[in-house]
Amino acid sequence: MRAPVDPTELSAADLARRTSLRRHKAFATGLLLVAAVLWLVLRAQEEGGPAWVGYARAAAEAGMVGGLADWFAVTALFRHPLGVPVPHTAIIPRRKDALGTSLGEFVGANFLAEDVVRGKLRRAEVTRRLGRWLRRPEGAARVTEELARVVRAGAGLLRDEQVVGVLERAALRRLGTTSVAPALGRLLDRVVDDGAHHGLVDLAAERTHDWLVANRESLLDLMTAQAPAWSPRWLDERVSERLYAELVRIAAGVRDDPAHDARGAIDRFLAQLARDLQQDAATVARVDGQVRALAEHPAVHRSFAQVVESGRTTLLELVDDPDSELRRRITDELAALGARLEDDAPLRAKVDARVEDLVGYVVSTYRDEILTLITDTVAAWDARSTARKVELQVGRDLQYIRVNGTVVGALAGLVIHGVADLLG
Repeated sequence: MRAPVDPTELSAADLARRTSLRRHKAFATGLLLVAAVLWLVLRAQEEGGPAWVGYARAAAEAGMVGGLADWFAVTALFRHPLGVPVPHTAIIPRRKDALGTSLGEFVGANFLAEDVVRGKLRRAEVTRRLGRWLRRPEGAARVTEELARVVRAGAGLLRDEQVVGVLERAALRRLGTTSVAPALGRLLDRVVDDGAHHGLVDLAAERTHDWLVANRESLLDLMTAQAPAWSPRWLDERVSERLYAELVRIAAGVRDDPAHDARGAIDRFLAQLARDLQQDAATVARVDGQVRALAEHPAVHRSFAQVVESGRTTLLELVDDPDSELRRRITDELAALGARLEDDAPLRAKVDARVEDLVGYVVSTYRDEILTLITDTVAAWDARSTARKVELQVGRDLQYIRVNGTVVGALAGLVIHGVADLLG
């Protein structure tokens, strides 16, 4: 006997399919029983009865035979009819692995062929549709929300001390083993060439001048105190005032004159430092040594987790607020990208080509692995589960074969009996 099905193994959809299958099975079986009962009743009344009884009996008999034959054929797909191991029955359980292989080959030939996938993508106009969807406010907002969820999930990992520890070791170890001086030199060289440091020099000159003005008395007392003991007091004060005034004048000149010699000296110093960081072995070794010492300092290790937590908190605040500047900017940029993808034909063609190449590479490279997923999944199913899964999917439609067998058989029996009567 067939083992009962555990309802906990079935999904809600499978349970609904099972109910429908049972209902259709009952209908097909009931129709077969009706044909059998009619055959028994009419057979007993055929002798001496009216002519139509013979026709009805022949139709019932042929319908019963057709229904039984189709019941046997449908049942033989999934199990041995009545539990009897008739040859060439229980086809799906016996041929499960071969069916899985055939299914994989069918999918590979008809769905995962590179030319088929490329043609489908080309006809689908994926980039145009994506652009049309993105340029709508709700589309761009939806993508922004999904990105925010991804960021939230990633930020949640940063609560784990082990994850933070791995990041700390990876970052600081790389910082301690990589020579950073040449990179710093190239960066500084670029900054000097672009004049990006001039704003910082302006700020430093302004603050220096303001500090000198604000601390006049303290500086005069300090300079006077440094004078030799043998010099007169009045001379010390005059010299200090003169020196202080010169310092203020120089600071004001540097602040106000973009072409001041001091500024040029700073530019030359930074340019030379940039070259030394890239070319001078002693400078490179000294800077890298300081970086390694910094990476190994316990205070840096203690501060890493705090920096990660602060960054995580700031990031979450930005992505959790639907009205944050970050989310608005991302949404606007996505909408602008969507408009370009829909309106800019050359860009769209370029993106379509890249998508086709990417998908084509994935299909051609990993096609066998994808097909192995199908065959291995089917191979992992036991025979009874495989038959049950297939029967739940197609069994309801197969019951119509039984119904048709009974009905068509009855009509065929009626025709055959009529022909026999005509031929005497």
